Amino acid sequence: MDWMLRDLASSVPQTRHVVLLSSDGLCMAQVGTDKDTADRLAAACAGLQSLSGAIAAEFPEGDGRMRLVVIEVDGGFFYLMAAGTSSYLAVLAEDSVDAGLMGQCMRDLVARLGEHLSSPPRVDGRVT
Repeated sequence: MDWMLRDLASSVPQTRHVVLLSSDGLCMAQVGTDKDTADRLAAACAGLQSLSGAIAAEFPEGDGRMRLVVIEVDGGFFYLMAAGTSSYLAVLAEDSVDAGLMGQCMRDLVARLGEHLSSPPRVDGRVT
């Protein structure tokens, strides 16, 4: 699935890493990063999406799902967006990134390829 993410990374200048992960923190694909970094990001994102879901549940009119988290830190931005079923798209970008363009390109990718970005459920460690 790396090729699906490569377009996002190349179309938004200042993109560092793009990772597709399952809701339980497994890296499914990555661009612009090595496997160890992608695995660390995926594990951290699993915790962040869980925390975001708990916050989303405080809005009774919503469905309790996290859609997008953006974190600005010294040196850049972190984006985490719900992708397909049980999957998320994470991006690290430099501080000079066009934040609007990044958000739009991430939404476009998820809209175009959402069903391909899904993570099938696992039971006892196996895909069902």
